[in-house]
Amino acid sequence: MIDQSAFIHPSAIIEDGAIIHSDVYIGPFCIIGSQVEIGAYTILKSHIVVTGITYIGKNNQIYPFASLGEVNQDLKYIGEPTRIEIGNYNLIRESVTIHRGTIQGGEVTRIGNHNLLMVNTHIAHDCIVGNHCIMANNATLGGHVVVDDYAIIGGMTAVHQFCVIGEHVMVGGCSGVTQDVPPFIIAQGNHAKPFGLNIEGLKRRGFNRAALHAIRASYKIIYRSGKTLEEAKIELEKLAKEHQIVKIFLDFLSRSQRGIIR
Repeated sequence: MIDQSAFIHPSAIIEDGAIIHSDVYIGPFCIIGSQVEIGAYTILKSHIVVTGITYIGKNNQIYPFASLGEVNQDLKYIGEPTRIEIGNYNLIRESVTIHRGTIQGGEVTRIGNHNLLMVNTHIAHDCIVGNHCIMANNATLGGHVVVDDYAIIGGMTAVHQFCVIGEHVMVGGCSGVTQDVPPFIIAQGNHAKPFGLNIEGLKRRGFNRAALHAIRASYKIIYRSGKTLEEAKIELEKLAKEHQIVKIFLDFLSRSQRGIIR
């Protein structure tokens, strides 16, 4: 079904069964598969392939040579009906690739809202990317990676499969991330190590002085107190009774499976 208000360039190929909502723009030489749904006001500029069971929300802008919903690169995948879901107001730049999920990984690769995926970003199968994230040129997520809200991943950085990147994290360019990165911190290097807190980013996003003080105290407990992680959790629990924001650290540590960068 193609809404009458949508613009479809004559050179674009739209397979029967695709759902194109109102005021979508599909430019030259795009190919849209039969199980694709594209939300209102989304723009596909040109030379874009969208295939598989793929949902794209509204007001996204997708630039040339992006490939969305293609077969993933997991050798276990044998054609099961897995999918990708993309939210609203995302900028997906040139040559970005986002692969469909696997049965073993939850069946879906999901991108939230208001994200910027710069040139040649790769998001592998079963990744979950939150909202307001930035991935710079050539950044790569291995399978099953989770990226929380407001995280920034620098150019040429690779994140190992199953890692979790916490909210408001900044990972510097050319890094190799092999373990989980707790919220609010700056990470850099191969393998990535912590280099303090993303204070400037937090200030820009409206964190007040009390919250910043609690975040600094939490960082010191985890990284500078000499305590084991289990000992640090006990101290964080005490601090969380006074400062709600510390619970973000505790929740993250409870999710961590690969261990955190130290």
